[in-house]
Amino acid sequence: MEKLKILVVDDEARMRKLVRDFLVRNDYTVVEAGDGEEALDVFYSDKDIALIILDVMMPKMDGYETLKRIRKDSKVPVIMLTAKGEEDDELRGFELGVDEYISKPFSPKILVARVEAILRRSGNGTADESIRAGRIELNKVAHIVKIDDKPIELSFKEFELLAYFIENSGIALSRERILNSVWNYDYFGDARTIDTHVKKLRSKMGDCGEYIHTIWGMGYKFEVEA
Repeated sequence: MEKLKILVVDDEARMRKLVRDFLVRNDYTVVEAGDGEEALDVFYSDKDIALIILDVMMPKMDGYETLKRIRKDSKVPVIMLTAKGEEDDELRGFELGVDEYISKPFSPKILVARVEAILRRSGNGTADESIRAGRIELNKVAHIVKIDDKPIELSFKEFELLAYFIENSGIALSRERILNSVWNYDYFGDARTIDTHVKKLRSKMGDCGEYIHTIWGMGYKFEVEA
């Protein structure tokens, strides 16, 4: 199978190398750009880019403007790297169509996990239509979940929540991140809705509900016991 190509955009050569090395190690092809203007040139000259990792603060053209221009022509998945933690900055990015935010400094392993999860959701990953986790089999196309080969009935949001957990297996997820990723920013609700859905999901999953671990004061982590 042909390797998926990722465009890494950052004005720091050291950061580009760090990201590139981990992506290449995980069997991706990487192309690079040092600023927004160069990123647009690379993106429009190479039609095979599956995902963009885009820094916010760059000379010539920042990440927001770069994303804005790309979104006029493409829905390619975009992960933004930012040193900022202000909510307004993240809201601006999501309004422009960013798929994920990762704050610097970050773990390269976590970045790779995010890349893999987003590519699976966008249909560009190497995974089959069905994804497995322990005794669970989830088919995103058919919208079917089976435990020990027996179907279980989930609501739409319960299904989306379980899919998000499985795709981010082993990653500690805050309630806010889950809310933003599964319900999106058009949902003006309380993060406690996550707890309600998790409770129902665990109940329907039987003893497999133990795969969803509570991280007190933060959120949840989906992890299949070895």
